[in-house]
Amino acid sequence: MKIIKIHPSDNVAVALENIAEGELVTVEGFSVTATQNIARGHKIALKKIAEGTPVVKYGNEIAIATRDIEVGEWVHTHNVRTGLTEGGEYFYDHKVYDLPEVAPKTFMGYLRKDSRAAIRNELWIIPIVGCVNGIAKQLVEENQDLVKGSIDGLYYYGHPFGCSQLGGDLMQTRKLLTSLVRHPNAGGVLCLALGCENLTMDLFKEGLGEYDKDRVKFLVCQQVEDEIEEGSKLLAELAEYAGQFQRRELPASELVVGMKCGGSDGLSGITANPTVGRFSDRLIALGGSTVLTEVPEMFGAENILFSRCQNQEVFEQAVDMVNDFKKYFVDHGQVVYENPSPGNKAGGITTLEDKSCGCVQKGGSAQIVDVLRYADPVTKKGLNILSGPGNDLVSATDLTAAGAHMILFTTGRGTPFGAPAPTVKISTNTALFEKKNGWIDFNAGSVAEGESLDDAGDRLLDYVLRVASGEQTKAEKHGCREISIFKDGVVL
Repeated sequence: MKIIKIHPSDNVAVALENIAEGELVTVEGFSVTATQNIARGHKIALKKIAEGTPVVKYGNEIAIATRDIEVGEWVHTHNVRTGLTEGGEYFYDHKVYDLPEVAPKTFMGYLRKDSRAAIRNELWIIPIVGCVNGIAKQLVEENQDLVKGSIDGLYYYGHPFGCSQLGGDLMQTRKLLTSLVRHPNAGGVLCLALGCENLTMDLFKEGLGEYDKDRVKFLVCQQVEDEIEEGSKLLAELAEYAGQFQRRELPASELVVGMKCGGSDGLSGITANPTVGRFSDRLIALGGSTVLTEVPEMFGAENILFSRCQNQEVFEQAVDMVNDFKKYFVDHGQVVYENPSPGNKAGGITTLEDKSCGCVQKGGSAQIVDVLRYADPVTKKGLNILSGPGNDLVSATDLTAAGAHMILFTTGRGTPFGAPAPTVKISTNTALFEKKNGWIDFNAGSVAEGESLDDAGDRLLDYVLRVASGEQTKAEKHGCREISIFKDGVVL
């Protein structure tokens, strides 16, 4: 099979392999001759599409034809446009789908004193201000001897903020950083300040709230003579505390898994994203939680998600989240549909609607139980949606701050990055998996080659449980760990 028609009402099909001009391809008993070369992941017209009428994929309108498109033509940015505007009507048409039956599963994780589960037992250094990033790096380099026994690693998460910020931006930096301090994968945390920044240690502690004094330590570098000596002493204390935790068998219901995509291509919504959706349904059926973010990549496909909000209140929160993000675009003089990226387009994504309809496949079919603001913690079991942008590192950091133990990241182009939470790269096509094996952890391209989505979802669930039990992702092996903080205001 060289092409796939995703929904019975679609007037385009997607190429699963490169198609040559003049080649006859067949789908569901219907044959069409390609009038030009069509690359894998790109669309071919199955019917004549008149100028001004919709292009339909996933059973949804993903574009408007800018001229007549003949049967067999390549359908892409040269002959269609987006149908999105800054407005949009949202309606609550509640739908409920059955979740799969899944036998109970467990993983080998850590149980914290507050009864939360963890999949890593690491020491983290959180700079409160960017001025001390270098000190944090030096502390990590000089204290690697602490990584032994049950301690999985020692890391710092540098960033440029914490000073020269005002109002909402300063509070957002505080919220993100304090959320990271609370992350269960950190068995011990050293909060590192300079001493003259806007985000003072007192202000930071106020945002952090109650904390375990054995698990969280603080150091203001300007207040001590030798910050490396003092920081090393505190890290040793944290290591002694964290080293008490050992892996034990825990139910899969304790897992929180974030879901996002980046470098999408025309196969993302056919292979990798729906595979993640099948995984999400399975984990939720086991009593676990998943988190979906990237609000701008829901534009054009919102109602697919909104129909699964578990009640009117959650629906209204979801609508507010989308409208707030649209306002953010408009306030900055940008159109809401300025997406997809050049890499997305090269891979076959044509419009934001096209990308969004594929993006939301990661949400599976479960009910949406909660809508979270930026860096809000997950508190409800089930499928959560989290406010955040599409940017890979910003949204992955957001998912980590929300408490995701790990992040599933689907990609058709490939990327090496990793968040503080283990970041699993899932390829949309086998060629990428084979080419960038040093980046990609899991191949969903097999779905385009005949594997069922249910089988791929089962396979991904098994892999997630192995990662939760300690198997390292490629990003972890290569030391790819970064954060990025969402900002909107001035820099002094």
